[in-house]
Amino acid sequence: MKAWILSIVIRLLARTWTIRVHGRLPTGPSIVAFWHGEMLPVWFVFRALRPVALVSSSKDGSLLSRLLQDWGYDVVLGSSSKGGKEALEQLVHEASSRVVLITPDGPRGPAHQAKPGAVVAAHRAGVPVILVRMNASRSRIFQRSWDKFQLPSLFASIDLFVDQPWSIPPDATRELLESSITDMNQRMQNLVSDA
Repeated sequence: MKAWILSIVIRLLARTWTIRVHGRLPTGPSIVAFWHGEMLPVWFVFRALRPVALVSSSKDGSLLSRLLQDWGYDVVLGSSSKGGKEALEQLVHEASSRVVLITPDGPRGPAHQAKPGAVVAAHRAGVPVILVRMNASRSRIFQRSWDKFQLPSLFASIDLFVDQPWSIPPDATRELLESSITDMNQRMQNLVSDA
């Protein structure tokens, strides 16, 4: 399916969702992190902030880039496996003045296991990390995809859980950064289990 057709279909679908946001959307520069398989409602809600999105420079990434640009995002291309260093530098620059969205387990997984990018970018930019999870009343789950991608159904009710801003000390050591990545995984799990 051509990128522009897919973008139209998803944008029309998203308009039928009823979304309840639990917590507060960021009001200043920050890194927003959420799992790859839960991305669509997060992208949809955060579009109002005119943020920056990190998207992989792959075929699937080009489809997502079209959708996000149609939703008003600025897109940075790169991932942990391709163009990572350049993308990280650009994200750090953007995060110093804007909201930046990242799927820390993308683009190839393992699912729900964060890579360092979000934590490192937030640390270097001196901005907080804000974690987000999604739960849909009805959705199609693509079981064969590595991330068990969830596509909320037509007229689905969706709960979006937004965590408190979480800062990484400016003088954090490598060990603290590594433990922060572990903390991120646990905090993401708690966001849904505590709801």
